[in-house]
Amino acid sequence: MYQFERAEGIYLYDSEGKAYIDLISGIAVNNIGHSHPKVVEAVKNQAEKYMHQMVYGEYLIGPQIKLAEKLKQLTPPQFESFYFTNSGSEAIEGALKLARKYTGRAKNVAMKNAYHGSTSGALSLMSNSYYSGAFKPLLPDIHFAELNNVASLELIDENTAAVFIECIQAESGYTEAQPEFISALNKKAKEFACLIIADEVQSGIKRSGPMWSFTESGLNADILVSAKGLGGGMPIGCFSASKEIMSSIQNEPILGHITTFGGHPVSCAASLACLEVVEEISTEDIQTKSSLFRELLQHKNIYNISGRGLMLAIHLKDFDTVEKVIEMCFKQGLIIDWFLYSNNALRISPPLVITEDEIRKICEIILEALDRV
Repeated sequence: MYQFERAEGIYLYDSEGKAYIDLISGIAVNNIGHSHPKVVEAVKNQAEKYMHQMVYGEYLIGPQIKLAEKLKQLTPPQFESFYFTNSGSEAIEGALKLARKYTGRAKNVAMKNAYHGSTSGALSLMSNSYYSGAFKPLLPDIHFAELNNVASLELIDENTAAVFIECIQAESGYTEAQPEFISALNKKAKEFACLIIADEVQSGIKRSGPMWSFTESGLNADILVSAKGLGGGMPIGCFSASKEIMSSIQNEPILGHITTFGGHPVSCAASLACLEVVEEISTEDIQTKSSLFRELLQHKNIYNISGRGLMLAIHLKDFDTVEKVIEMCFKQGLIIDWFLYSNNALRISPPLVITEDEIRKICEIILEALDRV
């Protein structure tokens, strides 16, 4: 187990001062790099004013209000209410409850090889029994469609509360939902008046290029789930919807959904600062950097590069090759990782502030490692 002493920008530093490039951003968390000065300043300023006051929703908390106002500006018009949590898993749990309460239905459809978190409800939405089997029984009436298989959407019917989808699957090697599949899903959901829940925990906050991947994919989402890159390094999650949908958990019971630390003032202040920095990063800049990775990563041992924006997967021969490349890269000061459902692929999700010169250096390290295996 390796220990780092500090972090700044795209780098982690060990006790001897050696720098390591973080090519995975703490798994899509540090979208604007480590210890961004604007986020650090926001954290310090808010901590000096106040931290926890009361459970979420009891008092008006300034940082929560400001963050909700900013998210309203950065999301499609159907998203009017924002509920802040501590993590992506908690946001998924909230979305599950919201769909159940609003529709009055218990059936949910998720996608095979999706990843939504490791709490019991989120785990219920995972098709791979290797990860969920030891914790059963989980939530009942969960059914699994296959991403990009239009026929599998026949699972959606009048009993379906919601369909959960990542438009770019986070752990299957950044597999993208195809336009015809998204179109068919939109049509099915409208036909049976069920909700579509877009999981943007990894793909959101410009990780894929635009602020949210589902808007580029054309998905008609009713509930949006975000976390990871939302906090600039601080823990925060969020599920959002229209006022009509969100109001369904306000009554009967009166505390339909509650959290003690969700929407923590310091995390909300950090998130607001993070979003202000992200706004200054253009989608075009992200796409240029994405194209540079694809241009430079040409090798006989690379079979495919999937994904979008700065969430890319380098597909190799097998897991043994992946492990060797990861080890060699680490020795050269580059941190890279694999995927739960695609262990023959390497994960590329660097901070969005990475420079083109840094990308060239990274690709040289990866290509050298591939030469050696």
